[in-house]
Amino acid sequence: MRTGRCLCGQVSYELVGEPLAVGICHCDHCQRQSGSAFSVNLVVRDSQLTITGELQTYLETNEDGTEVFAQRRFCGTCGSPIVTAVTRPRGILALKAGSLDDRSDVAPTMEAWCVDRQPWVAIPGLAVSLERE
Repeated sequence: MRTGRCLCGQVSYELVGEPLAVGICHCDHCQRQSGSAFSVNLVVRDSQLTITGELQTYLETNEDGTEVFAQRRFCGTCGSPIVTAVTRPRGILALKAGSLDDRSDVAPTMEAWCVDRQPWVAIPGLAVSLERE
């Protein structure tokens, strides 16, 4: 079991079982939400995660207003991102690795949306690279 929380501690969680994957996302939305060049995520089933406290939700849209199939969920008090809920397929979450209490053994094995990767970012040794269509 893993545990985690937001910065202020009003939201906490327990994660049971191993993640389906651990990956780095370079998409523009992850860059903006994280305030960094990418986001590190544990891909899990929603049934693996028990959240205590209230999360706020931001439904993503593209610049033209069309829906992106993700809901960004965060602490409404301190703003810490906790999960991104993928709406297609349902039941899959991207748990933000930075919110874990112990991040020491989180080792990404894949990266996604590499087309948006910043040119100064180099992450050696990842086995899979998924490009945006």
